[in-house]
Amino acid sequence: MAAYNFESLVVTVVEDNGFIRNTFANLLLSFGIKRITTLKNGEEAINMLKEMKRDQNPGPDILFTDIVMAPINGLLLLRWARTAVDSPNRFVPTVMVSGAADRNYVESARDLGASEFLAKPFSAKAVSDHLMEIIDRPRPFVTTQKFFGPDRRRRKDGPAPSGDERRRAGEDHVNLVYSADKRVKAKQPSDVWYFHLPNRLREKVGGFQGEAGEFPLDLIDEAETQLERAQFDFTTWAQEYLAQLSELCTQALAETRSRSKQFEEMHLLALELRGQGGTFGYPLISTFGKMLFDATVEGCPENNSQVEIAKAHIDAMRAVLRDKVEGDGGEIGRALLQSLQMAIERHQVVR
Repeated sequence: MAAYNFESLVVTVVEDNGFIRNTFANLLLSFGIKRITTLKNGEEAINMLKEMKRDQNPGPDILFTDIVMAPINGLLLLRWARTAVDSPNRFVPTVMVSGAADRNYVESARDLGASEFLAKPFSAKAVSDHLMEIIDRPRPFVTTQKFFGPDRRRRKDGPAPSGDERRRAGEDHVNLVYSADKRVKAKQPSDVWYFHLPNRLREKVGGFQGEAGEFPLDLIDEAETQLERAQFDFTTWAQEYLAQLSELCTQALAETRSRSKQFEEMHLLALELRGQGGTFGYPLISTFGKMLFDATVEGCPENNSQVEIAKAHIDAMRAVLRDKVEGDGGEIGRALLQSLQMAIERHQVVR
């Protein structure tokens, strides 16, 4: 079994959070990937890919992109990469990375042609697993009237995904394509085109066609150490986010009209905290961030009681950071969760 060397891979990371963007890039560097481009949002990524197309550059070998970004989010970027004539490679393996790993986000990414979905919080092992999935087990691309992307069935004999598409198992009824340059269009609902392309990515990392390779275990250990080093920086970053959340609560209480703007911003900040805590040794931050994310979802009450509920979440997360409550926190963690749940119930009663 060949031990892969990722030095020649070209990778693009699209992430609006500067701290996470740099952390993720450093993680990939720990894997031995040397050619990494980092971008702030989908707009920057599309502009870069357009320029690559003009320069006849084949584009990145792998694209990692967050979902929730502005002005162009990861889902719109994925759709553009798969369908636009200006895209340098509509087959580029694309990993969607998000703390919003809820079913609707996962299904939306799948239906737009994502190769993999990496949920935040992530570990070095999780990132390496997704990397190996793309290199060793790439799914063939499929074109139907309503879909273009990696086959949404993980197994050749697996059931078709829920939705409008109802394809039979196997390949006896499909049209096979052996060139990435050929553009085909399904004219009938039953038309299915399968792209059988050589695994150039495996060759690029030192593997062989038809033979799976091995991820060097020492690189995973090094990457995990890299994440541990970032823990102190995460604490500083998280405290800044909690300060922003507190300011938004103050603004909301002073607002005599609509509080939608404050709650929308709280929702996005909660998404960041939900996605990052577990990555840096504070899974309770992810737990409390998820609870705050759900409490500030669009359509939630925007009254004083709901603001107080948000403040209770902020206090709980501050306690986790102040007391360095790592892991599940044991008795302290359970006490913090119980205290938060009691505060939520108390404020819900007085609505």
